[in-house]
Amino acid sequence: MLSRLTHRHRHARTVALAVAGLALVLTAGTAGAAPPAARHTGATPPTVAATTVVPAAPGSETPLSGYAVQSTAKVADTAETVSSPGYTATGWYPAGPRSTVLAALLAAGVHPDPFRSTQQELIPAADFFVPWWYRSDFTVADTTARTHLDFSGVISAADVFVNGRRIATTSSVAGAYTRHEFDVTALIRPGTNTVAFRIQPNNPRKYLTMGWLDWLQPPPDENMGIVRDVTVRRAGPVALRDAHVVPALAMPSMATADLTVKARLRNDSDATVTTTLSGTVSPSPSPGQGQGQGQGRGRGPGQGRDAEAAFARSVTLAPHESRTVAFSPVEHPALRLKSPRVWWPAHMGGQPMYELALTALTAGSPSDTAHQAFGIRDVRAPLNADGARQYEVNGRPLLVKGAGWSPDEFLRWDPTYAEDRLKYALDLGLNTLRLEGHIEPDEFFDLADRYGVLTLPGWECCTKWEAEFNRDGAGERWSAADHSIARASMAAEAARLRHHPGVISFLIGSDAAPNEEIERGYLDALKAADWNAPVIPAASDTSSPVSGRSGMKMTGPYDWVPPGYWYDKREGGASGFNSETSAGPDVPTLDTLRRMMTPAELETLWKDPAAVQYHRSPSATFDTLELYDTALTARYGAPASLEDYVRKAQLAQYENVRAQFEAYARNAKDPSDPSTGVIYWMFNSGWTSLHWQLVDRYLDQGGAYFGAKKANEPLHVQYGYDDHSVAVVNNRPAPASGLTARVTLFAPDGTQKYDRTVTGLSVAGGGASSTALTLPEAVPGLPTTYLARLLLTDAAGREVSRNVYWLSTVADVLDYERSDWFHTPTTSYADLRGLDSMARTAVTAAASTTADAASGTSTTTVTLRRAGTGATPALLTDVHLVRPSGEPVLPVRWNDNQVSLWPGESATLTATYRTADLRGSAPRLRVSGWNTPTVTVPAA
Repeated sequence: MLSRLTHRHRHARTVALAVAGLALVLTAGTAGAAPPAARHTGATPPTVAATTVVPAAPGSETPLSGYAVQSTAKVADTAETVSSPGYTATGWYPAGPRSTVLAALLAAGVHPDPFRSTQQELIPAADFFVPWWYRSDFTVADTTARTHLDFSGVISAADVFVNGRRIATTSSVAGAYTRHEFDVTALIRPGTNTVAFRIQPNNPRKYLTMGWLDWLQPPPDENMGIVRDVTVRRAGPVALRDAHVVPALAMPSMATADLTVKARLRNDSDATVTTTLSGTVSPSPSPGQGQGQGQGRGRGPGQGRDAEAAFARSVTLAPHESRTVAFSPVEHPALRLKSPRVWWPAHMGGQPMYELALTALTAGSPSDTAHQAFGIRDVRAPLNADGARQYEVNGRPLLVKGAGWSPDEFLRWDPTYAEDRLKYALDLGLNTLRLEGHIEPDEFFDLADRYGVLTLPGWECCTKWEAEFNRDGAGERWSAADHSIARASMAAEAARLRHHPGVISFLIGSDAAPNEEIERGYLDALKAADWNAPVIPAASDTSSPVSGRSGMKMTGPYDWVPPGYWYDKREGGASGFNSETSAGPDVPTLDTLRRMMTPAELETLWKDPAAVQYHRSPSATFDTLELYDTALTARYGAPASLEDYVRKAQLAQYENVRAQFEAYARNAKDPSDPSTGVIYWMFNSGWTSLHWQLVDRYLDQGGAYFGAKKANEPLHVQYGYDDHSVAVVNNRPAPASGLTARVTLFAPDGTQKYDRTVTGLSVAGGGASSTALTLPEAVPGLPTTYLARLLLTDAAGREVSRNVYWLSTVADVLDYERSDWFHTPTTSYADLRGLDSMARTAVTAAASTTADAASGTSTTTVTLRRAGTGATPALLTDVHLVRPSGEPVLPVRWNDNQVSLWPGESATLTATYRTADLRGSAPRLRVSGWNTPTVTVPAA
C-alpha cells in the first residue's frame, strides 16, 4: 500500500500528463446552460478593433473590454509596431476580456466542439508552443489624471507594452495569481492608446500557474492567456490602495463587532501632499440570498438598520511616499458595532453584508476612491481530541459537507452558469466547495457569499506548486524567482479573498505540506494581508514545520468501493475530515451521453469494460471503467444494452453517493473519532466526463445527484450498512420531537417480509442523530435481494422523510489489507440481481405549470401515482422536464425526484426553472424508472 503522501498518483496523476493552467475567462454561453462549444465554421476570423473608453474621473477603474489575439508565428511586425495605436490587426481573432487563447479560437469557430468524442485531439498543440499576442485599444480624453494598469491572471508570463514601449518583461509578469500595477501616465496620450501582452506558453510543471492533473483531458494550449481583468485606473496625485476591513466579532455573545479599517495611501507626485482620507461603513442595502433557517445568534437581515459609521483623518505624504493608514474602534467608537449583522452559512442563518467606502481628498477634490463589500463572522478550525480539523462558524461546530469545484476546462467565465451550479450545491444540501487551484474570479466568491456557500481555496498538488516538497508529483524544482512568485501569489490571493465571509480557510498545501521556507513565505504574506481565517498546511494527513498538523486526511478512495465502505472508521470511511473522496465513476444520463459520445463510442462504453475511455481521465490509473463495470455486473447483472447499462449505473451511483454522505452525517456527533468533514470528489467536471461529478457538464441530474440530495435533506431517516440501524439525522438548527419511524422490508415483487414502527422519537438539532431501531440479523423468508422502505412522520402524521434501499443478504466483502491510494479491493459482491425480476409497473403523472413573469421562472407540479394492479413497487421513478423534441430543460431544481412508490402511493414533485429555457414550447414530462415504462406527458 502506498504511503498517504504518495497516494495521489491520482495526483501522480502523473508525469505523463499534459497539464493545464488556471483562471477565469469570459466566453459565449447561453444563460443558464453550460457554455456551448463553438461551431466549426472554417470562416476567416474578422478583423478586430476592441476599444475601451476610459473616463477621466479619479477613482475610476475600467476593465479592458476585449482583445485581438494572434500567434507570434503569424506576426512579422515588431513588438513596437504591434503595440502602437493604429495598428491594423487583420486576420486576428477576437477575445473577451478574460480569455485563454484556445477559448478565443473556439469562440471564433476555428476548431470543432472539444467536448464531443475525441475532437479535442484534432486541435494541434504545436500552435501553442510559441507566444501569442494580446492587444487592446482604449481611449483617454483627459490626460491630467494619473493612469495605472492593474492586472493579474496572466498564464504563464508576459512582456507588456503600452503605446510601443515595453513596460514589463516576463521576469516580472509571471505566475497566474500574481498581481501587477504599472504607472503608465507618461506614456498615455489623448485619444487612442494601446496595451499589448506577448503571452508565453504555459507548462504547469515548470511554472506556478495551474494544471488539470487527472481531472480531464488537458486543453492543448494549457490555458495560456489572460484570464482576469486588465483594468485601467485613474487617480489624482494620491492613489488609494489595499482598502479593507478587519472585523473582530465578540465571541461567544456576538453582541458587538470591532472593525479596523486599513488602506494604503501613495503619493505619486514629486511634491509633498496633504490628503484627507474619509470613509464610511454601512450595511449593504440587500441581504444575502442564501437559504437561511432562522438567524441564529446575532441580528439578521430585516431586523433594523445599523447607523452608518463615519471616520476621517488628514495625512501628509512626502514625494512618492506610501503609508498605511488604520482607523480603529478605540479612536473611532462608531467602528464598534452593537448587535452586528452576522453572516451565516446557508441553512444556518442569513447572509448580510457591509460596505466600506473611502475617498482620498486632495486640494478639495477627490484624488482616488475605494469600495469594498465584507461580511462579519467568526471562523475557527481547531483540532479535536482525535486530531481532526473541526470547523466552527460563529461558535457553532459544523460538519463540512462539500465537494470539489471545477471551472470550465478553457477557463471561460459565465456568471449565470456559475450561479446555476452554486444553486445546485445548495439544492444538494452541501455547505462547502473546495477549490484546489483554479481559484475562480471575484464574482464567484461574491455569489458564494450571497448564497451562503462556504469555500476552501488553496494551491494545487503535484505540479510546480508542490515540486519543492512533494517529489511524487510532476513539477520541476523551484528557483529563487519561484519563491518570489509564490509569495507574491499568496499575497495577491489573500488580499483578494480576505473580505469574503464564505472563505473559511486557505490550504497552502494539497497532497503535501510545504517546507519551512515556503510555508513561512506564505504565512508572512497572509499575516501582512490581515488574513482572518484558518490556514491549513495540507489537505492530506501530514504536518508542516510552522503550522503543525493538518487535521485532514486524503485517503481517497477515487475509484469504486461498495456503499458499506463508508461506515468503517478506517481509510476513507466516516471519521475525521476527508478532503477529497468518492467512489469514482459517475456515468451521466443517456441524454448527456448522446451529446458527448458517438454511437460507436457508446457501444464500446457498455460492452467493453477494459476499453480506454477518453472522457474519463488521461491517467493510466483511471482511463478505463473496469473496476466500476466489474462491480456493476457482479451486483446488478450484466447489462443487456446501453439503456440497461445507464439504468443500472444510475441505481448504483444513487446508493453509493447516498451512503457516503449518510455515513459522515451519522458519525458527526460520535464521542469517539467523529466525522468532521467530507469533500466529495468532485462536484462537477470542467468538461463532458464519466467520473468525479455530482452534476454533469450540461447540468443534468442523475443518480449521484439525487442520492446526495436525499442523504442531505434537512430531517432525514437513514439505514446503516454496518450495523443495520435506522437513524434519524436532524440537520435543522432546532430539535425535533414527536417523530415516528417505520421500517418495512419487501421482496422485489412487493411481498411484505418485515414491518416495525417506533413512535415518540426525539432528536436534537445542528446535525445530531438518534437511533430509532436496529433491524434483526435475519428475517424469515427474506430473499437474497430485498427492498427496505423507511418512513419518517412528524407529530401531525405528515411524512417528512422517505428513503428506499435495495439491499442483499449477501454482503460486499472488502480486502483492506490490499488497499491502495485510490481504492480498497472488493473480493465478493452483494447480490442485487433480484431487482431484474421486478415486474414492469406503470406510474401515472398529472402535471400543471405556472409562470411568474416577474422572476422569469416557471414551476411545474406533477403528481405521480403507482398505477395498475399487483404489489410490485415502482423503484426509483425519475421525472425529466423536456421540450417537445425530448431535450431536457436545464437547469432545473426539483423538490424531490427519483422516488419509489408502492401500490396506492403517490408523490407530488415540483420543478422550478427559467421560462426562457423552454424556448417558447410547452413543457412536457418524461417519466421513467427502474421498472417503469417510459412515458411522456404534457405539463402545460
